Parts: sequence; C-alpha cells; structure tokens
Amino acid sequence: MKSLAYLIAFFFYIVLSGFICLAQQNSENPYGLKIISSFQEYSTSYQSTPGYKLVELKKVIPNIVLDIRYASKNNFMKEVMYKQARAFARKPVAEQLKKIQSELNTKGYGLKIFDAYRPYAVTLAFYEKASDKRFVADPKKGSKHNRGCAIDLTLINLKTGKEIQMPTPYDSFQAAAAANYSKLPPNVIKNREMLISVMQKHGFRVIAHEWWHFDFVGWKNYPLMDIPFEKL
Repeated sequence: MKSLAYLIAFFFYIVLSGFICLAQQNSENPYGLKIISSFQEYSTSYQSTPGYKLVELKKVIPNIVLDIRYASKNNFMKEVMYKQARAFARKPVAEQLKKIQSELNTKGYGLKIFDAYRPYAVTLAFYEKASDKRFVADPKKGSKHNRGCAIDLTLINLKTGKEIQMPTPYDSFQAAAAANYSKLPPNVIKNREMLISVMQKHGFRVIAHEWWHFDFVGWKNYPLMDIPFEKL
C-alpha cells in the first residue's frame, strides 16, 4: 500500500511540476522578460494599482481623432496587425493626453493618434520584418508601446480636420524623421517643435529618430503586456 501511495504522490508531483513550468513559460518569453498575457493577471494588477488600467482614449477624450494604421494595410508592414481600430493607454498617460488636447484646442489644433498600446506579439512581428531595426523596438527589451506608455501621433487643424505639415509621413524610415533634423522649411520645423513642446510640457519625451513617437516619463513603472484589443 505504501508503494501505491508513493506512486500516486509522485504522479501528482509530476503533474503539478508540469503546470508550474507551463505557467512560467506563459509569463515569460524566450528573452526572459516578464510579460502579462493573462487578462486575469492584468485585471488583478490594476485593481491593486489603479494607474495600471488601460483606458480607451476615445472614451476619455471624445473629440480625439484616430487613424490606427496597424488596423489597416496602410503601414510599413503592409498587413493588418490589429483586429480593431482602437487606442488604449495607461490611465495617467490618458489623463495627460486629455490636458494636451484641451490646450491645443484653444489654439485651433488637436491630436490625431496613429498608435498607442501595442501587444508584445506585434512588436515581435515588427522586428522580424523591419528592414531598418532602428525604427522598431528590440523584442529583447520590449517596447514602451507594450507598456501602454508610448503614443504615436501628430497634429490636425481643427477647422479643416487635416494634418498640419510635418517633416515626413508617419512611420517613415527617412533621415528627416529624426526629431532634430534641420534641413526643413521653417514652417515645418515650427510645427514639429510645437508638437514636441506641448508633449514635453505634460510629461512626454520624443525619441531621437521618430518625430511622432512620444514616451511617457513614468514608463518604467508599468509592466510589458501582450493582451489583444478585443480582450480589453
């Protein structure tokens, strides 16, 4: 009987070990990064820390304009990467964007969002296909987009609804996409600096090679995530 009891105990030990290993594989990627891919784990995180919640920008800022390129084929991948054309960001990020929108509106401008929170799986796909790796996040580190703390955007004229002129189109791999590129018409530099200035004022920093990409200064406080829009 003792032998049978030992066999049963050993069996359950093996099964339990398998579940533990599976859980570890689900929570970590090949690079050893901790990725939240379970909605339950994500839900628990923002219940204990409300600022972790991803909020939908259109609900927080109703008059913001969306042009979610990765929900279409109008992007450098030439593929539909998102099943839904929606934009999410962590609650503190969204609150600052709301302030920025209000300030811009008084001057006749508004924000147009190209991308915000991005699931980690999409970052992996970008890195595999991008010809110039400078313009995509390294999956070994993850992206600020994966943390819900990066926004790709531009400015629009409220009267016309059209984008104001910037150095390059969105997601351009040209040298002129750099935030400090100087060989541009004065009005274009002025437009770019207006965008950078208002974003910096509210806690965002532009990255060196993409005038449209802004990281929230508190991004290190938020975990990487891999939950698709349709589950949020």
